[in-house]
Amino acid sequence: MKIKIVCVGRLKEKYLVAGMQEYLKRLQAYCKVEVYEVADESIPDNCSLANETLIKAKEGRKMLDKIKQDDYVILLDVSGTQIDSVELSNKMEKAMISGKSTIAFVIGGSLGHGEEMLDRANFRLSFSKMTLPHQLMRLVLVEQIYRAFKIMKNETYHK
Repeated sequence: MKIKIVCVGRLKEKYLVAGMQEYLKRLQAYCKVEVYEVADESIPDNCSLANETLIKAKEGRKMLDKIKQDDYVILLDVSGTQIDSVELSNKMEKAMISGKSTIAFVIGGSLGHGEEMLDRANFRLSFSKMTLPHQLMRLVLVEQIYRAFKIMKNETYHK
């Protein structure tokens, strides 16, 4: 099983990098994880709706370049479906059982996702109605992926 995390921008804060490294190390027992960071587009002040659409499309194309045709794509989207950790684990397990060898989790830029990226998603996942910083969301995501594997294996998760 392979997990891809495809996201816009780079992790900058040391504490987030350390947290990511810890969970990526823990995940080695369950899967191979690849993290792809694509460059974010600069957003001008007073950005028009047309320009926002163009920026989202450019970022989306860069992310789509990291996703293969047969990857199962879980797109993080504020307007997606909210599920709990057990449901995420079940969704991942069903994708694996159905023959998907790679699950790609996609985190867009600060403007969200463009239409092409939204259309590519197999599932649109919302972690919360609240807005979270993209860098922090990456750490929350990798923790939930780890938790999902612990649930799949019926292993205790120590908090």
